[in-house]
Amino acid sequence: MRLRSLTLAAASGAALLAAGLVPAHALATPAPKAAQEGSVSAADLLAKVKSCSQISNGKYKTDDETSATVPVCGKNGAVFWKADMDIDCDGQRTTDCNEDRDPWYQDDTAFHQSDGKPLKAESLPYVVVPSTSGIWNYSNAGIKGGGVVAVIYAGKVEYAVVGDTGPTKIIGEASYATAKALGIDPDPATGGADSGVTYILFKNSKVSPIESHSAAVSLGNQLAQQFIANN
Repeated sequence: MRLRSLTLAAASGAALLAAGLVPAHALATPAPKAAQEGSVSAADLLAKVKSCSQISNGKYKTDDETSATVPVCGKNGAVFWKADMDIDCDGQRTTDCNEDRDPWYQDDTAFHQSDGKPLKAESLPYVVVPSTSGIWNYSNAGIKGGGVVAVIYAGKVEYAVVGDTGPTKIIGEASYATAKALGIDPDPATGGADSGVTYILFKNSKVSPIESHSAAVSLGNQLAQQFIANN
């Protein structure tokens, strides 16, 4: 139905153009502008992380069944990795994040809100870092709970916080809200992205309170500008 409607619309447009009733530019479809947070573009950030200076002792898997191919890379003021995105729905129970929607649901997160409650994956953009292991120790690298992360996918930038820890050998996971903001299917059971996601974590940063997304965006934009200028 949608294809047929578009075809008819195109035919009508062609007829109008041929009849001289509308100028050619009126029929041009403008390219949709990629949504992003802050003033730093996805392209500018990605240009700074083209090469990897590996700081992890080994590499991570993106899923249990895959081989270990993802290193953690170091850059002036940040660490980064390029992976997939699995969906984390842990934390406070909500309409879309609960035992019924997520087969792996847990009612807690490694880091908590300022009131002591777990984070809320459905509404707070956050990223999961691998738990400390012989491969990599995130805290030794200047990464802490509430730290700012620029998550980049399909030309979009979303600022998130470090909100949870995951398996010691797997990397590439973010909250329901992060995925939704980037146009990735946020369903915890069937959603996610197989590849193409870049995570840039800014060292020694901390959003306060951790649950304030606006604070993450403000600090993230500032740190992203510094990152671009210093690399």
